[in-house]
Amino acid sequence: MTDNAVEAHGLVKEFGDVKALNGIDLVVPRGSVVGLLGPNGSGKTTTVRILATLLKATSGSAKVAGFDVRKQADDVRRSIGLTGQYAAVDEFLTGRENLRMFGGLYHLDANYVKTRSDELLEKFDLTDAANRPAKTYSGGMRRRLDLAASLIAKPGILFLDEPTTGLDPRSRIGLWNVITELVAEGTTVLLTTQYLDEADQLADDIVVIDHGRVIAHGTSGQLKDQIGGDRLEIVVQDEDQAASAITALAPLVSGEATIDGTHYSAPVAGGSPVLIEAVRALDSAGVGVADIGLRRPTLDDVFLSLTGHSAEEDQVPERPEPAERSRRGGRR
Repeated sequence: MTDNAVEAHGLVKEFGDVKALNGIDLVVPRGSVVGLLGPNGSGKTTTVRILATLLKATSGSAKVAGFDVRKQADDVRRSIGLTGQYAAVDEFLTGRENLRMFGGLYHLDANYVKTRSDELLEKFDLTDAANRPAKTYSGGMRRRLDLAASLIAKPGILFLDEPTTGLDPRSRIGLWNVITELVAEGTTVLLTTQYLDEADQLADDIVVIDHGRVIAHGTSGQLKDQIGGDRLEIVVQDEDQAASAITALAPLVSGEATIDGTHYSAPVAGGSPVLIEAVRALDSAGVGVADIGLRRPTLDDVFLSLTGHSAEEDQVPERPEPAERSRRGGRR
């Protein structure tokens, strides 16, 4: 058995004259969380649809759980769970009925489905609402039910395509906790997101894509280190002192400093001792300081540096599926 749950090489997908993917390479080791990070229209969902056998690549190859996605599609579907951007549950069925319906679609033993449904309802904090129609659920509850449905057959590999889209902050954090628990139990997760804090929180490894291409790959720390480590952030008391601040701090910084009004920012190396040296240098130069601190780069800084635009900036959306239900990988 390969150590990788997912392997994709040179994936290209064309929709007429539009090239949604332009040679994507992707590896997801077993037992890990890999974040596929990019803005709307970057190719994230198209990649997941190909891996889940919902789309065929124009060219390139991919294996999931050791099975070829083109030649062994049924085996792939039996190995995965898939949760799309919108909860694919039947709003007229209760939470329990939804889970049993999906178990039936998998042709699972009825007694197993009953027991497994109860386990999942408890795990996702839905037991009290189990006998209520899903249309009465909040957005966060629907997302949890949707994720529970994708786990009814205990898949070893889970594709989460922007699972927290539209959720409030509290519901997002709750879903993050559930995902963390699943990984601790041995589930492999490929997570697509345009939320940088989500990738930072959950992913062991991050693949950044833009316009159908991989533009960066590494851990969160490695990607942040690419743009210069910590930044010294200062607010001077008087805008007229900005030039003096740049001169005083020049020996301490490791890259170009920027000034916006009274706000000074520059990359530095050396950690917290730099703060003490900066205070001394500014005091010697007679520069008054209203605020000072060190800031670790965020993934937003990384993405802006790599692409020239924010990850949340809207792009041309990817081609939608004819029906949201088709997002449910193994449901047939």
